[in-house]
Amino acid sequence: MVIEEVSKIFGSFQALNSVFLEIHGGEFFSLLGPSGCGKTTLLRIIAGFETPDTGSVCIEGSDVVRLPPNRRQVNTVFQNYALFPHLSVFENVAFSLRLKRQSAALINSKVSEYLQLVQLEGHRDKKPSQLSGGQKQRVAIARALINEPRVLLLDEPLSALDAKLRQHMLIELDQIHDKIGITFIYVTHDQQEALSVSDRIAVMNQGNVLQVGTPHEIYESPVTDFVARFIGDTNLFDGKVASVRRMDKEPLEYMLELEIPDLGRIKVTTVDETQVGQTVSFTVRPEKIIIAKEKSATKREDINHFQGVVDEPIYSGFQTKFYVKIGDSLIRVMKQHANYSDEGPEIVWKDKVYLSWSANDGYVVEVKS
Repeated sequence: MVIEEVSKIFGSFQALNSVFLEIHGGEFFSLLGPSGCGKTTLLRIIAGFETPDTGSVCIEGSDVVRLPPNRRQVNTVFQNYALFPHLSVFENVAFSLRLKRQSAALINSKVSEYLQLVQLEGHRDKKPSQLSGGQKQRVAIARALINEPRVLLLDEPLSALDAKLRQHMLIELDQIHDKIGITFIYVTHDQQEALSVSDRIAVMNQGNVLQVGTPHEIYESPVTDFVARFIGDTNLFDGKVASVRRMDKEPLEYMLELEIPDLGRIKVTTVDETQVGQTVSFTVRPEKIIIAKEKSATKREDINHFQGVVDEPIYSGFQTKFYVKIGDSLIRVMKQHANYSDEGPEIVWKDKVYLSWSANDGYVVEVKS
């Protein structure tokens, strides 16, 4: 599927701005962004429920913008399930086949096949009111898949479920995708959902696609301040390039020293050529930073060292998040609890601590000037 130069304006509001995406066949592709970023509008344009002001949506080489929804080989699973309350699970799934006047034998065979796929064989005679939220969503997925679409669109399908059920349904959804093998386009504002199941993710904001990449690329190598902040937790600072040194390695890489207010000099590697005096945004993820009560003895030149005071420790069982005060800045640090401890956390509020991280674990996300 190729979405090319798609724009949409509602009154004075620019919902989409010349969006271009290429989505591969059989891919689990997520549209990720905050509320109002344009992801649902784009999904509705793909489905045929909205018409773009400009641009095209090509499925298997054919532009479907002028086709009605029922002729697009695309089906949608909605956030609110959209099940018929008076029909049984079986009849909800069979509904589109009955509209096509398929034979009773074929309907029974296909509905049984798709109920088995979503693990609802034993619930075929129940009404939607007798099902849990997760079961209703599986009925909606079976009903969408029974038409054998080329593309399945999922509009925040798990948002109405509680956290544990949402995680369970996410795994089931990924397993269904693996079995069916068609293209899934998944709309969500939840970063963890997108990172967990996607082959690739498009991060959107204010009608624009800011970055497209694998979950690893999006998380480890954000290309803008917004992507760095929106995907997971991070430390983000503006700094001025104080020095640039070309590294003797392939592929070509540079070691920068950044002058950051309150923190001082930070070393970071980058593949982009940068000039002394430029202002850049620098990010380092909290889990990349080592926190200790003793200063690191390493002499490696690529390691950043800082001293600070624990301003706030937040214990979460499997990990502790520390807010460490350095000058007027706060740095977030995550420490995983891999081993059992009888005495609780070894680092507590107001402790003097030492932070360190490799220049390779930081990232320059934007050159600002």
